[in-house]
Amino acid sequence: MDYNQAQQRVSDLKKFYKNLLWFGIVAFIIYFDDIFEKGILHFSEWNGSIILMIWGIILTVKAVKLFLLDSQWEKNVIEKEMRKSKEPIKF
Repeated sequence: MDYNQAQQRVSDLKKFYKNLLWFGIVAFIIYFDDIFEKGILHFSEWNGSIILMIWGIILTVKAVKLFLLDSQWEKNVIEKEMRKSKEPIKF
């Protein structure tokens, strides 16, 4: 991994952690506002949870891309595919 790739990865990690922090803050506000407004006995998990569910899915996709499908994974897949076809390239 060269310097530019490392710098891009650090930037992507920083953006991901900021998004995760904002997700936590917004989830806290939505759920505890509902609890304070309606009380614990009438608490409904569905108020505002559609937004959080969509946001959570987006964060999950970003996390998979960032942590599982990184440049090392890509390099390993390329090497694996190159080993599969050892026949000469026909021009």
